[in-house]
Amino acid sequence: MNDERGCSGAGHVILAFVLGGLVGAGIALLTAPRSGKETREKIREFTDETKKKASEYAEHVKDNLSSAVEHGKEFVSEKKSLISSAIDAGKEAYGKEKEKHSKPS
Repeated sequence: MNDERGCSGAGHVILAFVLGGLVGAGIALLTAPRSGKETREKIREFTDETKKKASEYAEHVKDNLSSAVEHGKEFVSEKKSLISSAIDAGKEAYGKEKEKHSKPS
């Protein structure tokens, strides 16, 4: 069920890998032999790209979470109905047995 919600262990590993790559790319930009203007432009591009990717990832997580919540609501509703039916059937069986044993033989 973790995979349905997008919270799998592999997802966390991939996220850590991507974030590590982004940090490494940022450090590479800062240590590259360029002029200040070129470096600032690269940093701005890097920042914009990072914001875009983070926003896309957040949207993906939000969609997965919404889907998981909806699935959970449906599951609870379905099981609630089954439990109600089982309780009603149990009450009916109890009533029949009680009635059967209360009649004189």
